[in-house]
Amino acid sequence: MIKYLSPIVLLLISNIFMTFAWYGHLKHRSMPLLIVILVSWGIAFFEYCFQVPANRIGYSVYNAAQLKTIQEIITLSVFAVFSVLYLREEFKWNYLVGFIFIILAAFFIFKK
Repeated sequence: MIKYLSPIVLLLISNIFMTFAWYGHLKHRSMPLLIVILVSWGIAFFEYCFQVPANRIGYSVYNAAQLKTIQEIITLSVFAVFSVLYLREEFKWNYLVGFIFIILAAFFIFKK
């Protein structure tokens, strides 16, 4: 069971770093772009420290399409929480419908 969960946990941590690297600066738009790029690169380093092992470990349990699907669902989930809690944006009903369709897509990707 741990071999199935460890890549998911690592991808979750990776995506938290990724979301802050990619979107965290939107709350600080007065910062110079060069500084934002350098800070984002610094954060992204930690993203890769979790993402690369997640995919390396995960590939022994999941195929590449399954890994990518897991990553996309985690990315959308992390981003949804991030945009509401950190950016203070509204989560609209159509976002939920779109996420449901993505989860349905995952169902078919994992179907044997």
